[in-house]
Amino acid sequence: MYSADHALPSHRSRLYSARLVRFASAPLLILLVLVIPAHAAERPPNVVFVMADDVGYECFGAYGSRQYGTPRIDKLADGGVRFTNCYSTPLCTPSRVALMTGVSNARNYADFGSLLPDQYTIADLFREAGYATAVAGKWQLQGSDNAPGVPPGNGFDTYCLWNTGMTERRRFWNPSLESDGRILEVSEEDYGPDIMADFLLRFIETNRDRPFFVYYPMVLVHSPFVPTPHSENLQSKNEQRNFEDMVAYTDFIVGRIQDKLEALDLLRTTILVFTSDNGTHHTLASEFVGSSIVGDKGAPTDAGTHVPLIVNAPGLIAGGRVLDDLIDFTDFLPTLADGTGLSVPDGQELEGVSFWDRLRNKAGTPREWLYTYYFPRPFAKVFDTPYSHPEVLYVRDKRYKLYASGELFDLRSDPNEVNPVPASDKSTQVVRSKLRSAFKGMPSRGQRIPLKRSQAAKSAPRPRWQPL
Repeated sequence: MYSADHALPSHRSRLYSARLVRFASAPLLILLVLVIPAHAAERPPNVVFVMADDVGYECFGAYGSRQYGTPRIDKLADGGVRFTNCYSTPLCTPSRVALMTGVSNARNYADFGSLLPDQYTIADLFREAGYATAVAGKWQLQGSDNAPGVPPGNGFDTYCLWNTGMTERRRFWNPSLESDGRILEVSEEDYGPDIMADFLLRFIETNRDRPFFVYYPMVLVHSPFVPTPHSENLQSKNEQRNFEDMVAYTDFIVGRIQDKLEALDLLRTTILVFTSDNGTHHTLASEFVGSSIVGDKGAPTDAGTHVPLIVNAPGLIAGGRVLDDLIDFTDFLPTLADGTGLSVPDGQELEGVSFWDRLRNKAGTPREWLYTYYFPRPFAKVFDTPYSHPEVLYVRDKRYKLYASGELFDLRSDPNEVNPVPASDKSTQVVRSKLRSAFKGMPSRGQRIPLKRSQAAKSAPRPRWQPL
């Protein structure tokens, strides 16, 4: 039987204000405290970054859903800033690599399940600044037969993870989880998301007196769609019903995190972010604002890439706001660096654009377009599904998307990308030209992927789940 006492091994803590150790004289230390302004002595904000797995924006009440119960996430949105134009890549690993590095997949993506070891990451940023750091959830960055990766929890002080080199496929009931180098002992009654949430809540409590960075790439709500501890029928085989229960349990866990922060009087000094790594699974449909949205995970349509983004930090940013700024996953690293007052080391060039000023209700520098590179499994034998997709590049603004192939889609009237806008259409010449210029300066193919693999995918059509 799993015990919460085993979730968090002993932590090698470091003093946040280590510079004060050099002052051996008590009077001198007192004098130092007297001359430092009070605001300078305040510790930087904590960060809790929660990323759900495989769930689009259409599954949350804050975005207009009435099908799913997400009261705690909706509450975060009410008290924070909700973004309506956040876009991931269509699949999990590419989104994780972009989030972790702040760099376009075109420059550093090598293969599914791989984060190249030479990459500077968001974990490096916070740990080098003296933050306590922890990760729990889905790792999926340890490498493949075709490209190297990084060990579980690489860059973090402590971890509790699924999808490492040591774990098996079970992630929900009777889960296979690795925590700081060992497989946890669990039983059939143990639920993986609870174990990982317990791990992080204990970490937060242990490190309440120092700044911390928590990264929680959840295993919810990925398939298999099975009942949760709160499901009425624990034997249910109804995938749609189970998925709805899993969304509700995601909300429950986010509420637990918020409650812990509030109980420890840390809510006002913490930046709490909630998003998802890609859209909903293609077998699921959601009623949304009078229409039905069929999930399109794996495909580069809106239903495969349009994800929720809520940022809540009541002591730092004014809440109750909705922004339609374009947000890319490369933007998270520079934004959180700005929000915590940290600097990325010289020589680390990021693709992302900070939106911290926008969170602070300032003019900032909102994006005019997003550039996305997507080649999830470059070593696939056949490029015949969105999960083994041929190499594609596209640029989009809030309404239009232009592929490197030249196809332009009006996403307002054609979100499933069925009918390309004719090149002769005069009303779209300006936007076509703007988006075409955005390709300049960006790679025309994956720089860390062998050229022959790009060539192998050139003749493959862009696959899709939904029928034309």
